[in-house]
Amino acid sequence: MAEIKLFSVQNGVSELPSTSVTLEKELQILIEKNMPAFFGVTFLKSEFQITNGRIDSLGIDENNCPVIFEYKRSVNENVINQGLFYLDWLLDHMADFKLLVMEILGIEKANEIDWSIPCVICIASDFTKFDEHAVNQMQRNIKLVRYKKFGNDLILFEHLNAPIVKPIIENLGISLPKKSGTDKTFLQQYEGAPQKLQDIYGTIKDYILSLGDDITENQLKLYVAFKKIKNFICAEIYQSKILLHMRLNPDEINLEDGFTRDMTGIGHFGTGDLQILIKTEADFEKAKIIIDKAYNNN
Repeated sequence: MAEIKLFSVQNGVSELPSTSVTLEKELQILIEKNMPAFFGVTFLKSEFQITNGRIDSLGIDENNCPVIFEYKRSVNENVINQGLFYLDWLLDHMADFKLLVMEILGIEKANEIDWSIPCVICIASDFTKFDEHAVNQMQRNIKLVRYKKFGNDLILFEHLNAPIVKPIIENLGISLPKKSGTDKTFLQQYEGAPQKLQDIYGTIKDYILSLGDDITENQLKLYVAFKKIKNFICAEIYQSKILLHMRLNPDEINLEDGFTRDMTGIGHFGTGDLQILIKTEADFEKAKIIIDKAYNNN
């Protein structure tokens, strides 16, 4: 693992010593109060009681997927296995999670829950190389985050892995709750699209993933989200076009009719206020500079 060092440049250069947070509860409270900023997640419940234990923190991300947070409190604690156990419990008790979301965020949000890519975020002052190898073999959406505290005012979260996983409906054979409506899934749209458009989408996906090792591809029910900590591009595919929604300010882009569009305040799948419409390889070549900007600005 790479060693992280921070330096103060006030009154000369001096290294800031790193420490673990003295009280794990202090770290948990800090994260729960700032989940949207730290992880792009809306906080739901602390110490959520289940049949055989308690989930440390529970939230829902911007793609409406459940997120479990587990904090490693001792060297010998296997926080990864704990998180995996709680994830399996949650998948067996979807109605309990929906009720929690309904109580806190309302019925509309509860009806939008997407069980395609539920996530476990394990947080500790350190992990071993065996931990990283284990989660890579599991093919589950488990993220390892190492924290360090520097002085009284700085905390660092280092994301150690970027899991590549299939939706649980494919990975585990789980039957997901059916939603009302007639929207085709992303997979159905992809399979029904012309081969030429499928090939263009494959090129777009490969290009986005090549931008950095910190990118994860999350295939949701209705779209694909490419994310670092938060989504920076969401993609949809149809019979005659590919839509990319980007987390960029449309006012900072020279909008072109029929190619780019300001989606601020307009409902659409995924997140991002800038829409790019791609029909040809030439459109994709033109979009590359904006894709790069979305990656670098997030």
